[in-house]
Amino acid sequence: MTVQSTPAPDAAFAAAPSASTANPLRTHYTVILAIALCHFINDVMQSVLSASYPVMRDEFGLSFTQIGLMSLAFMGTASVLQPLVGVITDKRPFPQSLTLGMGSTMLGLLLLAKAPNYPLLLTGAALIGIGSAVFHPEASRVARAAAGRRFGTAQSLFQVGGNAGHAAGPLLAAFIVVPLGRPSVAWFAVLAMIGMTILSQVGRWYANQERNKRKAAPATGSGLPRRRIVITISLLAILVFTKNAYLASISAYYTFFLIERFELGTQAAQLMLFLFLASSAAGVIIGGLVGDRIGTRAVIWVSILGVLPFSLALPHVDLFWTGVMTVFIGVILSSAFPAIIVFAQELVPGRVGLIAGVFFGMAFGIGGMAAAGLGVLGDIYGIDFVYQLCAFLPALGIFAIFLPRLSHD
Repeated sequence: MTVQSTPAPDAAFAAAPSASTANPLRTHYTVILAIALCHFINDVMQSVLSASYPVMRDEFGLSFTQIGLMSLAFMGTASVLQPLVGVITDKRPFPQSLTLGMGSTMLGLLLLAKAPNYPLLLTGAALIGIGSAVFHPEASRVARAAAGRRFGTAQSLFQVGGNAGHAAGPLLAAFIVVPLGRPSVAWFAVLAMIGMTILSQVGRWYANQERNKRKAAPATGSGLPRRRIVITISLLAILVFTKNAYLASISAYYTFFLIERFELGTQAAQLMLFLFLASSAAGVIIGGLVGDRIGTRAVIWVSILGVLPFSLALPHVDLFWTGVMTVFIGVILSSAFPAIIVFAQELVPGRVGLIAGVFFGMAFGIGGMAAAGLGVLGDIYGIDFVYQLCAFLPALGIFAIFLPRLSHD
């Protein structure tokens, strides 16, 4: 491979393949941070959708059921397509698909900003889901390819970009979309163009990495029998359900819960949502770093079941303690997902895209279905009932006791 003699903006990406050939265990932090930044951009645009629900409800007179269906259109599309993208790209990697996925999200945002009716709002949400379906499996594969031996750290850095984006989305919506109205959603398309530029360079790096990959030794198995692997994946699916069903109650309806229970304004409620999402971002990075030290199984065990006391208390405390409870919930619960992804990828080595697609897709699908179902319950019984019901979900974390110990745990 030849290296450009003249420095260029993407020189760090161009040089990385040579280094990886010389030392395949090196951790490429430049690539990981680039893909994390794009994950931030991607998820800012996604979270603007849910953060703009109060504005859309006021403009179009939407019910909680209709809001839940918009979440389902976004998350359901992402859920169905992500495993398919993972399977296809495991067999035939397509690095520049990252750029195309970001483009789909950009189109969805523009449609949300200009849609004159509810069906087109649903279409915009679905386009954002398509963008996520393409982005997450390939971006997770790039993060693992750049990880060296630090799989938990790489996965958490990649995911913390997304969580930071989720946290920033409501904050940006509070100060841009709420005061300026729905058309201001189109301004976020500028972020998408920046992301597409970065991802085109990441795609070039990964294409070179794939060519060098042919020289590497094939991946070895986890040593577990096939039946045990299937059971373990099923247990991980239960834990993902627990985590994402609860998170759906926060991401889609937390602002309405605060507005109705504590009579907060929309902007103040968005700031409280930002507090939760920021703590979730911190939890992701903590989960990855701790998982590399003590093992992913221990992190999974503590992160889901450990939320239970806080989720049970949340519906019964005042505004101050509601904020405190949601910070603890965000930090503890969000530490689980990087560990779950790494654990599953160790179970089925050589199927990085499939595992990422299945689990990211499962997360989106569960979140979408939960948001839709909880919206119906919210219309019938009220938002307080939704949080009292969801408080018991983390109890399912007890299933983590049945996860096998892998060699690195």
